[in-house]
Amino acid sequence: MHIRLLAVGDRQPSWVDDAFGIYTARYPREWKFRLDVIPTIRRNKNDKSHHAMKVEGELILAKLASTEQVVLLDERGKQLTSKSLASQLADWQSDGRDLCLIIGGPDGASDAVRQRADMLWSLSELTLPHGMARVLLAEQLYRAWSLQTGHPYHRE
Repeated sequence: MHIRLLAVGDRQPSWVDDAFGIYTARYPREWKFRLDVIPTIRRNKNDKSHHAMKVEGELILAKLASTEQVVLLDERGKQLTSKSLASQLADWQSDGRDLCLIIGGPDGASDAVRQRADMLWSLSELTLPHGMARVLLAEQLYRAWSLQTGHPYHRE
C-alpha cells in the first residue's frame, strides 16, 4: 500500500516542514509515502460564496485516482484513539488499495470532496491550524505503525 497526503496549503512555517519530515522519515519504505501540495486559492475578505473552496475541491478531485481509498480529515469526522487508528490502518492495508489522506483548505473541503471520501476522520474537536494538523497526522500514522509492529515508540 502506498500512502499519500494531499494537502491544500503551499506555504507552511519551517517548523511544520521540519516536524513533518522527522516523522515521515521514520515511515516504512513499503508505504512509499508522498506529500502532494495544492496551492491555497486566494480569498477575498468579504467573499462568502465559497468559490475558493470549490476551486480547491476541483483541484483535489483532479489529483485522485479512482482506485484510491480516500480519507478526508474533517472536524465532523470520526475520532479515533491511537490504538483504533492502528486497527484502521491495518484495515486500509488489507484492502489492497492505495490510501490518500486529504487536508482541505482554510474553509475546509467542498461537498464534492466530502462525497468522494470513503471516510471522514477528525484529528480533534479542537480547531487546528493546517500545519499543526499536518504534523499531528504524520506523528499519528507513525504511532499507528509502531503499535502494529510492536515498536516501543508507543507507551501505555
